[in-house]
Amino acid sequence: MIHSRRFLTATTAVLALSAAACASAQSVDLPDPVPAGADIPLPDDARADPANWPASATPDAITDAATEAFITELMSRMTLEEKVGQTIQADISAITPEDLATYPLGSILAGGNSEPGGDAYASPQAWLDLAVAFREAAAARGGTAIPLIFGIDAVHGHNNVVGATLFPHNIGLGAARNPDLIRRIAEVTALEVAVTGADWTFGPTVAVPRDDRWGRAYEGYGEHPEIVASYAGAVTLGLQGELESGEPLAAGRIAGSAKHWLADGGTLNGADQGDAQITERELIDIHAAGYPPSIDAGILTVMASFSSWNGAKHTGNPTILTDVLRGPLGFDGFVVSDWNAHGQIPGCSNESCAAAFNAGIDMFMAPDSWRALYHNTLEQARSGEIGMARLDEAVRRILRVKVKLGLFEPEGPASRALEGQFQHLGSDEHRAVARDAVRQSLVLLKNDGVLPIRANANILVAGAAADDIGQASGGWTLTWQGTGNRREHFPNGQSIWEGIEEAVTEAGGAATLSADGSFEARPDVAIVVFGETPYAEFQGDVEHLDFVPEEPLETLRALQAQGIPTVSVFLSGRPMWTNPEINASDAFVAAWLPGAEGGGIADVLIGDTSGAPRHDFTGTLSFSWPRTAVQGPLNAGDADYDPLFAYGHGLSYARPGEVPELSEESGVTGAAANPDRYFTEGRFTPPWSLALRDAGGERRLGQEASGASPRDGVTVRSADGSAQESARALVFSGGGGVANISAAPVDLTRQTNGEMAIGFRYRVDAAPTGPVFLTLDEGMVDMTRIFGAAPIGEWREIKVRLSCLREAGANVAEVSEPFGLSTESGFSISFENVRLASNEGDAVCPTD
Repeated sequence: MIHSRRFLTATTAVLALSAAACASAQSVDLPDPVPAGADIPLPDDARADPANWPASATPDAITDAATEAFITELMSRMTLEEKVGQTIQADISAITPEDLATYPLGSILAGGNSEPGGDAYASPQAWLDLAVAFREAAAARGGTAIPLIFGIDAVHGHNNVVGATLFPHNIGLGAARNPDLIRRIAEVTALEVAVTGADWTFGPTVAVPRDDRWGRAYEGYGEHPEIVASYAGAVTLGLQGELESGEPLAAGRIAGSAKHWLADGGTLNGADQGDAQITERELIDIHAAGYPPSIDAGILTVMASFSSWNGAKHTGNPTILTDVLRGPLGFDGFVVSDWNAHGQIPGCSNESCAAAFNAGIDMFMAPDSWRALYHNTLEQARSGEIGMARLDEAVRRILRVKVKLGLFEPEGPASRALEGQFQHLGSDEHRAVARDAVRQSLVLLKNDGVLPIRANANILVAGAAADDIGQASGGWTLTWQGTGNRREHFPNGQSIWEGIEEAVTEAGGAATLSADGSFEARPDVAIVVFGETPYAEFQGDVEHLDFVPEEPLETLRALQAQGIPTVSVFLSGRPMWTNPEINASDAFVAAWLPGAEGGGIADVLIGDTSGAPRHDFTGTLSFSWPRTAVQGPLNAGDADYDPLFAYGHGLSYARPGEVPELSEESGVTGAAANPDRYFTEGRFTPPWSLALRDAGGERRLGQEASGASPRDGVTVRSADGSAQESARALVFSGGGGVANISAAPVDLTRQTNGEMAIGFRYRVDAAPTGPVFLTLDEGMVDMTRIFGAAPIGEWREIKVRLSCLREAGANVAEVSEPFGLSTESGFSISFENVRLASNEGDAVCPTD
């Protein structure tokens, strides 16, 4: 029975009421949602009218009379502090189990770069131990101890945990057009999450990306709402199973969260956390399409978006959060905000935001601001700024989900029996589902007869990405940005190269791996694997869709010039302008971000020994492929729709087609500021350049390898680092000098809020004789201790948090000099690979 109590002492009367209710009723009349946020000013075109919206409803199984009676009795014993605590969620990087003795929080999460002990590659046992430690701390708390709900981003499998099954990202799954596959993937994901002790995943993503420049485009299934609507219910049922009145979720099931409510895929210019400047009809018909089927299937939580609609942040918009979601859409679970998103509401901060709560947020995701937010929310409840009816409403919704999860059962949820059964992580059965998903996600855009390849052929496999599971998996893979991962971090995976090698050698053929495409024995065919490197969220926002790296194209053209047939396997989180690469290929496959089962690509590319297919291509484009790199939004149904390859396009062995020679004019003019890379591979990334400054003025060097400030206060020359002349060496004479990388200002607010860092490799060539500072515009932090302790002549890596530089005076909303070194004393240092870097628990603030 769901009303057994591990943590609570219940009266006989309530137990009897619950039992009677289970027998006599499956639903209960609930009070109407508390009118929310009437005093919040909103633009007229950011007010949703519930009369325009479709109808859906959370199944009655979540609000059966027994559940509601149990919650009513429980809440009658809760203190105000305990109620407020239920509405606060903290990140594991900023809270300890011991904190729960003082703070009665309702939830914890593990964010993209949060992990046990700060170790991105922590063992599954460490994850489980962490969950148990927090769980036991909550149980041991005095008063009305209520179990925690533990959330995590399992967005393409249980992607935070080493050894888990990794599936293609959603963009590839959209190409499969297979709701049953989506349900099977969600079932596997839920089971693997349950094994490590978490209860809740922040998915499914039911965004409809309408501008592929958005850095989260790959988290969407497609540009058209039809795909999203067909998948939303299936993934919800896969994660949670069918909801049954009076019963908790079955073993191996976890709570889901439909996100991000609403229109995060419709922002102007594809800006993450941006503004969707669209009509209410577009909001409903396009961007809300995934929510009714997810709600009808019983989704237990919804995550509100960072983004805005016509200038009003969703996290503070009561017409969206309450009038619509609780009205015609009939959602009875709870709404959680995104990572400190409440702090973006006008008049709010990360530490205080009654406006978001009054608008309809039930649980604040306050990763590092939870402590102050708890105290401020408590005071706002005491003062009446947050009404008691609104607080009780939010707490009831949260407890309702916890009951359905089985958190109040004597032994916890049914999934507890699975905890520690790590053999399920990356099991053969689960990997088979992932491999099938890879096969179904591939889209064939060109084939001049080279595919399928005979399994007994002599095959060259080229491209640095061929043997890189991290690049094939993209962002949200072990680390938030998906960076820093190596082959040993995927013990249950198979790279694309490994999959091809296995298929070929088993059939008597030969396969050779050569990253640069060189070879000794002439191959029959070359497979070149290349594409985007990993990114997540705003770090992936781009200004155009030109695939810029030149090395893959050079490799393809060199092979083509030698008469060797070429097959391109393109890895990307969005369609990109790749006309030159397509022209230089005899076959071109959009493989998206396939994950850790590279054998699925070999299954389709490599035929049998006679050259007959073993598996055909079945994937079709769920995103239109651009004709130029600067078309902007490109979606089926647009009045000016003019793609290179249309939505729904996809060749196969059974459906061949010809691709003519394509224009190689991208349409890109000039150079836009790149907020991610400043100095890499021995070059300053345009339009960034180096300036040297001293008392005599400034001298800008551009790409020049050597030079000096006007009075020789600082000089620069090229130096060898990780490669020949990949670095610059600075010598400060002692008369005062500054070396800055600069360009037109860029806004790094989002990167700072996301705890990104300035990362660079450095080698101290002569120790500092006085203070040395790292600068970001007006922000300045003292690096003397760090540089002074570095061994002379030894290369080291460092990341300095942007928030540290902001606190030191930098205006991160308008950064024109993202990296600088300044000293009045003698000092020599070499640097390379200056960039914005993900803080994977390894970034520092020198002032700490």
